[in-house]
Amino acid sequence: MSAELAYAGVARSQFEVSYVDLHGTQVSGPLNACWDALFEDALPVRSFPSFKGQRNFPGWWWSATSGRHVGHESWLERDHAMLLDFDPEVVGFSSQPFRLAWQQEAKRREHVPDYFARQADGTGVVIDVRADERIEAVDAEAFAATEAACAEAGWSFRRVGALDSVLGGNVRWLSRYRHPRCGRRVDVAARLREIFREPTPLFAGAVEAGERLGVLPVLFHLLWRQELTADLEAAVLSSSTLVTVNGRAG
Repeated sequence: MSAELAYAGVARSQFEVSYVDLHGTQVSGPLNACWDALFEDALPVRSFPSFKGQRNFPGWWWSATSGRHVGHESWLERDHAMLLDFDPEVVGFSSQPFRLAWQQEAKRREHVPDYFARQADGTGVVIDVRADERIEAVDAEAFAATEAACAEAGWSFRRVGALDSVLGGNVRWLSRYRHPRCGRRVDVAARLREIFREPTPLFAGAVEAGERLGVLPVLFHLLWRQELTADLEAAVLSSSTLVTVNGRAG
């Protein structure tokens, strides 16, 4: 059943949503009236303050997926923004995408999820970033309510924590080469795809393609785009890491 049919004639949602669209217009209403908004393009519903003595590290991540900056309130959030940017199934994402409100025990509760991501198949994913050891009872309640709202809207929900150190380190390295300018040498890119048709050590393939310092940025860019692939979870990228063409790319 389509979402439109599912909501036809349904009573007003118990969840209220407020957000700021790409043009800066503030919008609010019941969830089942605005679930199909382009939340991946929404502006943050709250700011990212910076002050003396601050223990978290807010900032902005430049997204190669959308070509614009996405805010984060901590390094952990930054790392998950990076993973969303790295995920080929994600076609757009935003931070602090909306404020969710609901009634709980006669009290109004509110929660702002950390990210909304749109996937290539059109589905939505809502992400909350919180390390396991930092989840208190009130947080667990907010995450449970958000998951229920996501189920109502037809989205999926994730609560994510600390990254695996090897995967995080490898993707962080590749992210340095995410800008399209690193892939401008289409001749080198074509040569690398030819060389890595079979699994080949990273440096050996780079040397075969040409002058290594000129080739490596293109190679890392193709790994970022996952047109070339390597096992990023087993070990830190090195000269001997086996690289091959991703048969699913494109």
